[in-house]
Order: sequence, then C-alpha cells, then structure tokens
Amino acid sequence: MFYRRSGIRFTTYNAERQIWPLPLDRRLAGFMLLLGLAAPFLVDRLYLVGYLLPWIIWSTAALGLNMLMGVAGQVHLGYGAVIGIGAYASVHAVRAGVPFELAMLLGGVVSASIGVVFGAAALRVKGLYLAMATLAMQYIVDFVISHVPAISGGSQASITVPPITFLGIAVQGDRAVYYLALAICVIVTLFMLNLRRTSLGRALAAVREKDYAAEVIGVDTFRFKLLAFWVSSFIGGVVGAVLAVCYFRQISPEQFHIELSIQLIAMVIVGGMGSVLGSFFGAALILFAPIVLNNLIGTLATSFAWQLSADLRAHLPLMLYGAMIVGFLLWEPLGLAKIYNNIRNYFLVWPFRHAQR
Repeated sequence: MFYRRSGIRFTTYNAERQIWPLPLDRRLAGFMLLLGLAAPFLVDRLYLVGYLLPWIIWSTAALGLNMLMGVAGQVHLGYGAVIGIGAYASVHAVRAGVPFELAMLLGGVVSASIGVVFGAAALRVKGLYLAMATLAMQYIVDFVISHVPAISGGSQASITVPPITFLGIAVQGDRAVYYLALAICVIVTLFMLNLRRTSLGRALAAVREKDYAAEVIGVDTFRFKLLAFWVSSFIGGVVGAVLAVCYFRQISPEQFHIELSIQLIAMVIVGGMGSVLGSFFGAALILFAPIVLNNLIGTLATSFAWQLSADLRAHLPLMLYGAMIVGFLLWEPLGLAKIYNNIRNYFLVWPFRHAQR
C-alpha cells in the first residue's frame, strides 16, 4: 500500500520528531511545493492572479491568526486592523525610499507594537472580554486610518504602491508578485510547522489549555501571552505589506474593515484551530465557495429554465454558502483539517478497521 505506517521503525528521537515522519508525507509536501513553483507556467493568468495569488496571501494571514487563536488560545477580532497597519506602514516606508525588504519588516514591527498594546488586555481578561478588547482595536484603527489624512489621505482616498525591488530584483509582472507572495507563505508555513516542536510552542499550548495551571508549573503566562500577540501581529503586518504590494497595488481604508477580520476568523475556525494545513483549507473554502456556488446556480438556472428574481439570485449563493459552513462544522467541529486527517488515518491502516482516532 502506498500510504501505510507498517514497516516504518524509528531508531532515533530525531527521526520520530520529523515534521513529516512518513515518506509519502514528505513526497506530498515536495510535490505541492513544486506545483506551486510551476503554477505560473501551468495555469492561465486569470487563475494565477484571481485565484492562486489571493489564496496564498490569505492562507498566510490565516496562519498568523491561527498561531494566536489555535496555538495560544487567545481571541482576536481585529486582525484585519493589524493587516491594515502593516500595509500602510510598509507602503509609506517604500514611498519614502526605504527598500521593500526593510519596509516589510517595518510594517510587521509597527503592527506588532500596536497589536501587543491591545493584546495586553489578555493579561487581565479572557474569553468574551478579550474579544471586546480586540474588537475595540479594529474600530479604533479604522477610525484613525480614515480620519488622519497623513496616513490614508482621507476616508475616500487611496494610496498607490510605487514600483519595488526585492533583493535587487524588480517585482514587476504577475509571476514576480506571485513568487514573492509564495516565498513569504513558505517561510511562515515552515515557522508554524516547527513551532509545536519548540519550547515556545509547548509553553503556548500550556497557556491555551489552562493559563493558571501553566503558571503553577513555571510558565510565565505574562510573557508568553504578550509574545503570542507580538508574533501573530508581526506576521499580520508582513502579510499586509505583501497584500498591498502583490495584490491590491492601491490601498484604501475600506479594504481593512471588520468584514476582513470576520473572514479571517471564519478561515481559521472552518479550516481547523491550530492546524497549519487547516489554514489553507479554510482560506480556500471561504474564498472560492461563493464563486463556485454562484456559477453553479447560474448554470442550473440556465439549464432548467428556472425563473429566479435578481434578489434571490444574488442572495441564494450566500445562503447556501452559510449552510455549507454550518454543515461542515456539524459534521466535524474540528474543521476541514480533521476531516482530512480522518481520511489519512483510514488509509494508514487500510484494509484493516483499526483506524487511529
């Protein structure tokens, strides 16, 4: 069988602690990376720019939020504001003549510095109270960006991103921006994959389960909660820089409102809390399901001559989209990553029935 655990014996701890212990997992990861690298030569420009590029960027953003919500167990309803801070900080830095490599890091640092201020509420409150604190951050940042002309130029204004270079290479054309977004996504993914194997990841897991119990066994919850907000906000700021340069090309305040934060939370929850693979699954579902459902309803309405009103035609895909998300969560509350893991575990022992649960 091509996918079976039998016959694999680990003789060292390092071999057992690999990110992908099974050979097929390593081959699949390598295949997906090669597929991502070859995508600009395999798919049409419309699919590259309209589907693959936003999926990679939003998957990276979901990874950053998942690090905070899934790994550290802290609620954040203002992650869209974190991305907006990074986008505006990096674009203003690039316009001032700062190289994009430094501007991207600057956007991450500015987002992390502001995000950790509101994350400090996690030291005193949690649950719904922490959610309200981060929601306040979203509205405060929205107001400041919209009403401070030095930042955005005004509530109806937009800022054009100037041409940039990355490591001395001009980022021009669809392939260049795609590879830049892919490189950042790969770096963040590798960080998240290795996080659980570090002392930081184990400390964050202890804080997630019971913060006061973690304090008893010697984990400094004050330090690790702030560190979780800092790292997650830094990733969000970097994603904001990549989003502005590689996708939007022109940023305005309405691009980073509360709807963006809600979408990112939906990606994390539907994909699977704390799962790296789930962040990609969740981003794909949230981004592409409405498009697929809209096209499907249009095709069925044309084929069967259904007389649908314009209002019903506009809202029916959203209704089915919401019902599909609820159905997924009822079927498997741990998200799409758990569904994939169940299928994988089945094939690990096939044709026997003693599947790992």
